[in-house]
Amino acid sequence: MAKAKKGIFFKRWLLLVVPAVVALTLLVRFLNNSKASDLQNLLQNLPKEISQSINSAASSQKSDADLMQQFEALANEIKKKQEEQSKQYEKQRLRLEKQIQELQQIPERATLREKLVYAFRYDTKSKFPAYIWQVKANFGGDLEDILDRERNWDDKNPGFVHEITNEDMAETLVRHFYSGIPEIVEAYLALPSTVLKVDFFKYLVLLARGGVFADMDTNPLQPVPNWIPEEIEPHKIGIIVGIEHDANSPDWRSRYVRRLQFGTWIIQAKPGHPIIREVVAKITEVTLQRKKDGALNVNLRNDLNIMSWTGSGLWTDVIFTYFNDYMRSGILRKVTWKEFHELNEPKLLSDVLVFPQFSFNAPVEIKNDDPNKPLYFTTHKGRKSWKTAPKVESN
Repeated sequence: MAKAKKGIFFKRWLLLVVPAVVALTLLVRFLNNSKASDLQNLLQNLPKEISQSINSAASSQKSDADLMQQFEALANEIKKKQEEQSKQYEKQRLRLEKQIQELQQIPERATLREKLVYAFRYDTKSKFPAYIWQVKANFGGDLEDILDRERNWDDKNPGFVHEITNEDMAETLVRHFYSGIPEIVEAYLALPSTVLKVDFFKYLVLLARGGVFADMDTNPLQPVPNWIPEEIEPHKIGIIVGIEHDANSPDWRSRYVRRLQFGTWIIQAKPGHPIIREVVAKITEVTLQRKKDGALNVNLRNDLNIMSWTGSGLWTDVIFTYFNDYMRSGILRKVTWKEFHELNEPKLLSDVLVFPQFSFNAPVEIKNDDPNKPLYFTTHKGRKSWKTAPKVESN
């Protein structure tokens, strides 16, 4: 009985275990086959997926680069606009500053020189203004020659404003520039001769606006910017002059006021220069005193009268006074005519650049081997047109 029960139990166990083992075996085989298939598919698709990943990364990098370029372009555009705005603001500031200066009233109790300092400041670091001033007065001369010289000044200096005024326009400019200093206008109008007025005008316009003043009988050989030697820094120069006369004979007093004189037919200056200012003050004082004394009418055919009143004699005296004023020039030693005697190259003394006699009075015919050729800047006919004027000319 016991053996029969044991046999039945064993059969039941086999019926349960065998199907379970078979099922487990089939499951393992299925899983193994599935993993192999997936792995095979994975290996087959791996290069494709890697390529897609690389392309995706490259595309993303390119997109980032494009985005960075757009940002840089935008930043540059913003910077450019800011710079343009800054320039506009600076222009507006300068314009407003100029308007404020024009509105400012010169103190009534100020002396003539104080008024001139107040109205026309001298900035040593400023640039020479690109102006060329000339006055076409009724002095006669060949019209075609005059027109040729005018064209030469234009052609040689295309970046400059070339202002050629007549007597009426010169008076208008004087009234405009010196409206706040009536004694200047009074002195200008009181001068008894066109010659004297042209002389006075050159100083007045250079004091107010600066630039180059050139007499109508001058002819340029080189552009104005070529005048300053390369070894001299322009900001160290305030005024440029040339020697008119350097006496080698003892009888110089019959023709000139000083043994060595500086010329006035070519002057280049920055606005407000102290030398120009002092010349303007002296001419004004002398003229108004002559008017008060009834002594305006003089022999205008006498060179010495003009030289001493408005010309190169007065001009020379003021320049040497400037050199010997330490507070203005910074020069400690005594400066005399010997400093420039037989000068053959440019010389900078204080802020005054002095050229040899031949620089602004160059020969008409120049040889190629002439060693002074690089320093020939203008010719000067020296017409002295006032020689044909009446001895006494009244307004």
